[in-house]
Amino acid sequence: MTTLSAPRVRSTGAAPHAKAKREPISFVSTGILILGALYCLFPVLWVVMASTKNGAELFSTFTLMPSTHLWENIVELTQYRDGLFWRWMLNTALYAGVGALISTWVSALSGYVLAKFTFPGKSMVFKILLMGVLVPGVILAIPQYFLMAQVGLTNTYWAVLLPQLISPYGIYLARIYAAASVPTDVIEAARTEGAGEMGIFAKIATPMMLPGLVTIFLFQFVAVWNNFMLPYIMLGNDNLFPITVGLSGLLNQGATAPALYTLVITGALLSVIPLILLFLLLQRFWKVDLAAGAVKA
Repeated sequence: MTTLSAPRVRSTGAAPHAKAKREPISFVSTGILILGALYCLFPVLWVVMASTKNGAELFSTFTLMPSTHLWENIVELTQYRDGLFWRWMLNTALYAGVGALISTWVSALSGYVLAKFTFPGKSMVFKILLMGVLVPGVILAIPQYFLMAQVGLTNTYWAVLLPQLISPYGIYLARIYAAASVPTDVIEAARTEGAGEMGIFAKIATPMMLPGLVTIFLFQFVAVWNNFMLPYIMLGNDNLFPITVGLSGLLNQGATAPALYTLVITGALLSVIPLILLFLLLQRFWKVDLAAGAVKA
């Protein structure tokens, strides 16, 4: 009887001790996450509150005290130079939407080839790709400007679109995701059935890579939407500006016309809304089972 009861005594005594160890760690980690969330959300909260104020209230009232002038600010922003702000929004949607779609497709195809094919120089190509991931985009803006100037594409939509169609980081993510989510056996079975390589990629590999491709698309869309340096260097016509460059110009004019500060803040608030909606729309794709694509295909 003694040998049977001894394990019970030890197990019942160990459980509270382990729980006592886990609770402080959980409390600390939760607190750190809350502080991080507040740090990230406070600027957004400030923009929301500031966009409800007029020019007189913006610098004379409490920072987080809301007002009732949001709709007036939106109307005034819409009327600024015959709706130029909404032209900037459409330009940004074009740059980010088309650029992110094509960049995601290029990343998916390139990552799939690097993950599932063997060819001479594959290792070198991947090392160069990693080098491209480490190079900041700001450094490449000036060389890209000179290249575009030589072919006469500066101050056009192409000057902003073309440099962002290839994303080394997107290709890297697609390569890692293709290697993990696309079984080689499935590809070999499709080849045995007579399927072509592009057909295998489009009908089998792409559905299986969909959650990863959604992530790549979202990363690229946000990167292009928030890009400032490249369009700032490439464009001189304000009718071609994206929202970042357009609001920056308004902010610079605010030094001589303080009333424009409210327009800049309201425009910043409106520019965030599409990103939030896009995230909420695409979030459900991250819950898709990795094998769902193979079953459907």
